[in-house]
Amino acid sequence: MEFSIKSGSPEKQRSACVVVGVFEPRKLTLSAELLDNAARNYISDIIRRGDLEGKAGTTLLLHNVPGTLCDRVLLVGLGKEKEFREKEYSDAIRCAVKTLNETGAFDGTVFLTEIAVKKRNAAWRIRQATIVAQEAVYRFDQFKSKKDEVRRPLRKLTFAVERRTELAAAEEALAQGFAIAEGMALAKDLGNLPGNVCTPTYLAETAQKIAQQYSADSKIDCQILERADMETLGMHSLLSVAKGSHQPPKLIVLHYKGGKNSEKPLVLVGKGITFDSGGISLKPGEGMDEMKYDMCGAASVLGTIKAVAQMKLPINLTVIVAASENMPGGAASKPGDIVTSMSGQTIEILNTDAEGRLVLCDALTYAERFEPETVIDVATLTGACVVALGHVATGLFANNDGLARELAQAGEEAHDRAWQMPLWDDYQDLLKSPFADMANIGGRWGGSISAACFLSRFTKKFEWAHLDIAGTAWKSGADKGATGRPVPLLTHYLLKRAGKLH
Repeated sequence: MEFSIKSGSPEKQRSACVVVGVFEPRKLTLSAELLDNAARNYISDIIRRGDLEGKAGTTLLLHNVPGTLCDRVLLVGLGKEKEFREKEYSDAIRCAVKTLNETGAFDGTVFLTEIAVKKRNAAWRIRQATIVAQEAVYRFDQFKSKKDEVRRPLRKLTFAVERRTELAAAEEALAQGFAIAEGMALAKDLGNLPGNVCTPTYLAETAQKIAQQYSADSKIDCQILERADMETLGMHSLLSVAKGSHQPPKLIVLHYKGGKNSEKPLVLVGKGITFDSGGISLKPGEGMDEMKYDMCGAASVLGTIKAVAQMKLPINLTVIVAASENMPGGAASKPGDIVTSMSGQTIEILNTDAEGRLVLCDALTYAERFEPETVIDVATLTGACVVALGHVATGLFANNDGLARELAQAGEEAHDRAWQMPLWDDYQDLLKSPFADMANIGGRWGGSISAACFLSRFTKKFEWAHLDIAGTAWKSGADKGATGRPVPLLTHYLLKRAGKLH
């Protein structure tokens, strides 16, 4: 979809549809009032008759409104003005775009972006609207023989800003929002692909395509480490997960060099288990199909580097993806096996379904060679995190409280929220093993914390944070599918670090 920015009066817009808002009860926004004045109270008369109360999520489509140059006017209910915050704003944009897409309107001019949102400026409103609009029209139907056709789908959206002085910042925010949405779309596509298509090799090929797409402008390159390379490096923890699968594991490394050569890179590490059967510690059959989403950490860091390259941020960013399947088989790891990680620490594998930490620990050790400024790993790591936080917030752990605050703030800015969890030494004893340096599980209680404690043992040499996205990476039920989270959180964090978030 094509986007643009404009400053002007709604009644003068030559558009297939102009979109304005109505607060509850029956209160027109400023842009709606301007349309109503041009139409000689045509809109307010309709509102007074009770056709639209202004409740959130409701719409009313009007044709041939007098005094205007547009074909249609779409009124969008915004709820109560005093309760209008980030979520309500995003919901209103989403509702408007979905309705526009169903009306057959080729283009639309949206004046909802002029509405004040507490503590958020025009740039935020434009960036968020662009992301939400792209999300609203996202479809994943490539495996359907008959596509879900949309009658004359929406092709162009114009977002309005109130003052011409806001145009420059709005244009920059629009480009940022579009790049973030593109990164999210990639993450969602990868997550939604079935496990027989999205294998470790497929992830590696995707990374190579990203490097090829942006290599000229962004100085981005890609390296793929094969099984033999990992054996040479001593990555026996990662390799132990891949032993039961016919699919070869891959360690994928992407370098984006947008900053000075002297600047240390920021590093993102993604868990890329392209299908998780649980291995010998086999999962229950019900819902196992959703274990294709166990690579959403990898998908999100690939989506993030794509967005960063598209925005040409002046930073150095390295992405590492530890990709493997976790399958049962004659060669698969067994409960009780002991492996030696790349760091030299030994691990007793008590449960082969706690495999994400086994691939991540070697990837985190590998990150040391880049002398990183900061390392953030992203993983669908524990069901325990879903129990703790549900499907609203991502679990956030860090060995530096300043970093944790930065990430939490980025999540608030992006409305892709994370909640800091404890990483106290008191929990480390849960990982004790009589036979190795540590066990790979810590028992039933505090499972997301003991998993983070496990990872922390491989991050002593750098500032590090861990994002457990087990509850936020995908949705089940009627809206089943990958969410693209936490690409918005990560990109907002990187925009802030680059000094480009306004």
